[in-house]
Amino acid sequence: MSFKRILTVQDISCIGQCSLTVALPILSACGFETGILPSAVLSTHTGGSFNGSGYTFHDLTEDMPAIARHWQQVGIRFDAFYTGYLGSARQIEYVKNICASLGKDNARIIVDPAMADFGRLYAGFDGDFVQEMAKLCAIADVILPNITEACLLTATPYPTNGYDEAFIDELLRKLAALGAKAVVLTGIAFREGENGVMVYENGQKQHYTHPLIDRPCHGTGDVYASVFTGCVLRGKSYYDAARIAADFTLRCIENTVEDKEHWYGVHFESLLPELMQMLAE
Repeated sequence: MSFKRILTVQDISCIGQCSLTVALPILSACGFETGILPSAVLSTHTGGSFNGSGYTFHDLTEDMPAIARHWQQVGIRFDAFYTGYLGSARQIEYVKNICASLGKDNARIIVDPAMADFGRLYAGFDGDFVQEMAKLCAIADVILPNITEACLLTATPYPTNGYDEAFIDELLRKLAALGAKAVVLTGIAFREGENGVMVYENGQKQHYTHPLIDRPCHGTGDVYASVFTGCVLRGKSYYDAARIAADFTLRCIENTVEDKEHWYGVHFESLLPELMQMLAE
């Protein structure tokens, strides 16, 4: 495996096991020099009991261009880019410019369009943000939306009464039409008690399922996207990367579910040796 440098762009929630505090240790464990470009710094994430309880938020939008200019001046280049939660349409435009100016030849771009779930946008986002996110997805090698994000990106009504395989097939085709080379659609459940992902590449789809643990856990999407990115950069196919990421995320939930006081994230750190074993298989 050649030594690679990756840049991940997302927020820092200082407590909460999500975003950069997940991506940095996972990608480093996978063997990559991991540069970070924080979009904001928060005292905690904004889910669960943290929401509305006086968390701090510092927007770093104005710092992003200057950071990128300095990197360009000193000759920093990246083999890959992985984006997560971005706080505004302006940040998306900055990220697009960074990918164009600071990437090595054939640099990978992996986009997690983290902006919505359960049929609705996250607080603070609007239709203009969705349109800009679609433009970022257009330059990506692979995108990792959940069903809500996929519906928003493709102007498809959210299936409040459930969906079938034909609906997912059409959604995958619409997502591919945005321009990304591959799509990994997450959170697919055709039957009760299961969850899964669908990988769509070159007009072909592959579906991977696993048991559903019915407990909401913050940060699991960031664990999934980070592991997926690490697997891809280590040479795994998109399907194998999606499978390993799903299995590892499930293990993290299993490792946390009995800890009733740990509601704000998942215990992923102690399982990193298991991830290394998965990567070696």
